[in-house]
Amino acid sequence: MSFIAAFVWSYFLWLVLTAGSKGMLWSPQELIAGLLFSAIVGYATRNIIGEKASRFLNPVKWVLFIAYAPVLFWGMTRANLDVAYRVITGKIRPGIVRVPVNLDNDAQYTILGNSITLTPGTLTIEACPEEKALYVHWINIPEGLEWPESSEPVSGPFEKWARRLGE
Repeated sequence: MSFIAAFVWSYFLWLVLTAGSKGMLWSPQELIAGLLFSAIVGYATRNIIGEKASRFLNPVKWVLFIAYAPVLFWGMTRANLDVAYRVITGKIRPGIVRVPVNLDNDAQYTILGNSITLTPGTLTIEACPEEKALYVHWINIPEGLEWPESSEPVSGPFEKWARRLGE
């Protein structure tokens, strides 16, 4: 099943990235090359993805991901404006914070860590599932939030979405 999931995702990504070249949606050569490369990616990553790969083929997860995209985009927009303000004014207070999280598996940690890193001004340095925490570099640590008690001040609603998407 992990081969099929990797193959489908690779082929979908191939089709998205090659659409519209040379005046047509896809040429026959592009479709065949996509099948070949997707098969190679699927075979090479079949042991990396693992047995839970079928969750990536679940249509409910796709719908949730589409619903999550505006949330992530809004978080990125707000963070961009905040970073621009901090660059102009010089008001920064950088540091590394330990962010406690309530996540169950690696996929949820990956989704949350990448979502935090995609928002300017924050960078996930390390995920520690054994501590149930992420270590995040933050461009401006507000007073009193040096040791946050939840992920809300750093990641906003991203943890809830990571839980839903990574189940």
